[in-house]
Amino acid sequence: LDAGSKQEQKNQRYLQNSTLYSNKLIFLLLILLIIGCKTEMNKTAVLYTNKGIIKFELFEKEAPISTKNFIDLANSGFYTNLKFHRVVPGFVIQTGDPTGTGAGGSDDKIKLEINPKLKHTLGAVGMARSQDPDSASSQFYITQAPQPDLDGNYAVFGQVIEGMDIVQKIKQGDILEKVEIK
Repeated sequence: LDAGSKQEQKNQRYLQNSTLYSNKLIFLLLILLIIGCKTEMNKTAVLYTNKGIIKFELFEKEAPISTKNFIDLANSGFYTNLKFHRVVPGFVIQTGDPTGTGAGGSDDKIKLEINPKLKHTLGAVGMARSQDPDSASSQFYITQAPQPDLDGNYAVFGQVIEGMDIVQKIKQGDILEKVEIK
């Protein structure tokens, strides 16, 4: 072989090795990307009502105090057979009061937990409270329309992902039959 042919073969082997190395590097980067992108799924609350099922995603990382409180109450059966005691069409539906009057709640109060990333969009789930910012206990609401005036004043801890049509159908006196956390 002449010098030109030898150089051409050498160049071809170099290109083959470079391509093989590049492919291995791309494969390794894809594996690292997949491992790095592995995210934990947020839990979902499933509300069984006499009108149908509402599902909402719980924002455990963004609102840990409110979500833990809600999950603990749901898992204890606290929310079984409670009335939607407050329904303001175009604003919110509210439940979580065992007396059915809007004046009751669970024994424990939680601190107001505001995350500026969480807004009162259509289907936002938030903690109801009295005038005292740290008075939330068990009552929660779901917005029937965006409510930006509530932002910064009430803790959003979830977002409806299924059953918004049911949220819009709820009337005062309808029943929250049970809540499951999945």
